Amino acid sequence: MALPSISTLLGVAFLAYIGHSIYQMSQLFTTLQCSGVPCYTSFLADRPRLQLALFSSLSRNPIASEVRDLYKAKRFDYDQSFEHDFELDVPLKTRRNGSLYFHVVVALEGEPLEWRSLRRDGPTVVHTMSLTDYMVPRAEAFNLLGESDKGAGAAVQEKKSGKKSASSGRPSTHIRSNVYVTLLTDLFSVSQADVPPELAPLIRVNRVQQILPILQTDTFNTRLKDLVPVTRNTTEFTFSFHYKPVGVGKLRLMLLMEHATQALLTIGFATKDIDEVKGIFSDTNVYLLCGTIFVSSIHMLFDFLSFKNDVAFWRKKQSYEGLSSRTTMWRAFSQIVIFLYLLDENTSYLVLVPVGLGTLIELWKCKKILRLELSFSGLIRRKLEQVDQRNGKQPDGQLAQEQETDQFDRQGMRYLSYLLYPLCLGGAVYSLLYQPHRSWYSWTLNSLVNGVYAFGFLFMLPQLFVNYKLKSVAALPWRAFMYKAFNTFIDDFFAFIITMPTAHRVACLRDDIVFIIYLYQRWLYPVDKSRLDTGLAAGEALDTANAPSTATAASRKKRN
Repeated sequence: MALPSISTLLGVAFLAYIGHSIYQMSQLFTTLQCSGVPCYTSFLADRPRLQLALFSSLSRNPIASEVRDLYKAKRFDYDQSFEHDFELDVPLKTRRNGSLYFHVVVALEGEPLEWRSLRRDGPTVVHTMSLTDYMVPRAEAFNLLGESDKGAGAAVQEKKSGKKSASSGRPSTHIRSNVYVTLLTDLFSVSQADVPPELAPLIRVNRVQQILPILQTDTFNTRLKDLVPVTRNTTEFTFSFHYKPVGVGKLRLMLLMEHATQALLTIGFATKDIDEVKGIFSDTNVYLLCGTIFVSSIHMLFDFLSFKNDVAFWRKKQSYEGLSSRTTMWRAFSQIVIFLYLLDENTSYLVLVPVGLGTLIELWKCKKILRLELSFSGLIRRKLEQVDQRNGKQPDGQLAQEQETDQFDRQGMRYLSYLLYPLCLGGAVYSLLYQPHRSWYSWTLNSLVNGVYAFGFLFMLPQLFVNYKLKSVAALPWRAFMYKAFNTFIDDFFAFIITMPTAHRVACLRDDIVFIIYLYQRWLYPVDKSRLDTGLAAGEALDTANAPSTATAASRKKRN
């Protein structure tokens, strides 16, 4: 019996690890039980009436004269979500690259709500969070041709100021436009031995062995996209306050992710890389959360298997009959454009690394199909006869077969250019006239990537045309293709549950159309098992026959 391959063993181990991780995560949402004495119960079990107060200040532990009142509610329904917009006066110190803090106070009914008279030793809970953060401001977008309402001079002035702020590269104060706060409302009881380690620092117990309310920032919804730059002219600012009750499982998961975030930051991960992961955990449904993690893991596994099989297929390839060189070069060009666009948008490395790896593989495939060789004098493109002579083999019908493929490829590309070029050019002109951009380089990348997203699938059509003309799909790497097809359907799943640009969502769905056509062609043109596989090494082909195989010749004669 043959032993399983290393890829199979690694795939099984990876799926086992993901299954174990999902199981451990689901255990966070189990109800806490008291297994010892004394048992501490939740303060909210007696259904007390609470008050809510909101304050702002310039320091984390301010004195009474520094605190500004924002909101007070004598009756606070903590079981219901609460949202409200507040207008805030931005202090001069904050406008000069200073900080600003936000204080949330939950107190028992009848307790004083004035900052100077808060009873912090009683049931009153105070949670302090930073309302500002420091980050390098992004370059501002503007109309490259000048805006009609501001005039050419204002457009030039915006361009200069944008370049100045972008070139400084110094972090500046940004204020949060959305503030998210949660309160643990689950009614539970635990002993000292049953307290989860991540909850222990937040637990405060009163004299009657009750756990006081736990207020915490919702770190899953606190995102970098909500940060707005503060300038010297920002004297007033309106932000949205979001309150939501939370269960024990969601709070534990949030605290564990916060600890993991700090660990990742210490080993060199950027804040924006970690911020991209938060969106996955923002949903409180444990089943959807576990399902999303499982589907994401399968997507990662298929990506690895697709790369592996794609490289293995092209590494053994000697004849490129039936493969569209223009489609291959288009895929490489598309990957380069998308990689540069994501790099210009400061996209997370979690996205950049797989795209960069795919770009290198596509460039390597272009080198193979164009028969380019690197030397000290530069790139050299060798013809098929030269390759055969260097390998000690005589040219055979392979040259004519590849010339026939190239002829069909060129014909399909000519038909495609009649539709593709006007669409891309029209989209670029529309973007230049009506949409703002940070620079001419940004406009060029945006125009190219919009063409790739919107019309990129058209460049897959030459391969369909070659398959139609040759009446064969035997030259395609079907194992790698199937892994990519499965990933396409997974991308469709994420397109509906994850926020993304509309162009990228359409790009996920339009790949399905091409995939279905490929499957139809595979059913229409079944692979002839007696046909010589031109994808084998040239040595194996010459050992079996000194001329083109009879099956191949008969098949071509029938087609012609």
